[in-house]
Amino acid sequence: MRQTDVAVIGGGPAGCLAALTAAGRGLHVTLVEKNARIGRKLGITGKGRCNLTNCCEVSEAVQNIPHNGRFLFSALQAFPPRAVMEYFEALGVPLKVERGARVFPVSDRASDVVAALDRALRSAGCRRVRGAVERVERRPEGGFSLFCGEETLAARAVALATGGASYPGTGSTGDGYRLARALGHTVTPLRPSLVPLEIEGGECGELQGLSLRNTGLSLWLAGKNKPVYTDFGEMLFTHFGVSGPMVLSASAHMSRPPQEYTIALDLKPALSPEKLEQRLLRELEAASNKNFINLLPALLPQKLGPVVARRSKIPLERKCNAVTREERRRLAALLKDFRLRVSAFRPMEEAIVTAGGVSVREIQPKTMESKLVPGLYFAGELIDVDAYTGGFNLQIALCTGYAAGRAALKEEETA
Repeated sequence: MRQTDVAVIGGGPAGCLAALTAAGRGLHVTLVEKNARIGRKLGITGKGRCNLTNCCEVSEAVQNIPHNGRFLFSALQAFPPRAVMEYFEALGVPLKVERGARVFPVSDRASDVVAALDRALRSAGCRRVRGAVERVERRPEGGFSLFCGEETLAARAVALATGGASYPGTGSTGDGYRLARALGHTVTPLRPSLVPLEIEGGECGELQGLSLRNTGLSLWLAGKNKPVYTDFGEMLFTHFGVSGPMVLSASAHMSRPPQEYTIALDLKPALSPEKLEQRLLRELEAASNKNFINLLPALLPQKLGPVVARRSKIPLERKCNAVTREERRRLAALLKDFRLRVSAFRPMEEAIVTAGGVSVREIQPKTMESKLVPGLYFAGELIDVDAYTGGFNLQIALCTGYAAGRAALKEEETA
């Protein structure tokens, strides 16, 4: 049985930071990763560009973590976004800040971030074991035994950083939840987050491939008189429903069954209802002798026009000068409030992150150490925290990995 000071399970960003932070003070660290290379999921984030963090203050980062954000306050203060940026630039990855304070490598290559972490791990002398951890057991004399196929490790401290259950092709297959439960921890219900949404009916199939920009979006929960979430930006219609940045962010707010939610699109956000009705009146008067179908290209993208017209119940062959006031107002209302009823989340395999996980009530917020099992630490997506798009989820992985690695080190020093 090989001995190690700290065993880190999972070679994603959280696991790498935990390993590097612990190794930085001279501890012997073993990183266990089932893939041949570290950072498989990291290498495809941000469409292959790697939105590493968000260049914002800690208070703003907490505001962008809708579920258990306050739990992360100490970890974010200890390793805030600017510290993350300095860390990776010191590893040889020049960074840039783009719209929305999103931080990317100057090269626009996620592979550069993965390569930098790989070099750092080698330089720090972290031993690596390739394999899946079948189980983790507490040793009577203290510490843990890790069973990884043909190899067994003895470790004084263990950091679980296996990722969630999204993108299972990258190795995130939910192993950490099983290991955490076996060690006595509670795992809250899992659901996909930052995920496309399926929409009732067949209209989205007609609109497949249509991308909308400068569109308003609000998410409504049945029975509520104000939206759960509002946004402005880009979205995409697909064969099953909707996707794109606004939709992914909206999904992070959906803590109830998806069927209880409706999306409302403002297709003319620059115009007030009064201004829009005036514009429609002008357009109808200018095209008074033309059929209504001929007016649609001036108002909407080609694919969307017929769908809106059908909902408005204005016959396409109706002359514009014959459109009634009631029909005009119905059309204006549709343009400001185009409703889509959500029927389901897309599968977990298509989600960017997993919502739910190891209960934060059982984890020390400053150290990420288990309150139930001394010497056991958690980091990253495995924990019951998740954030919006914009680099916040990677920031969570990095700061919790840093906290776990730093705390495991302190335990070794005082043991």
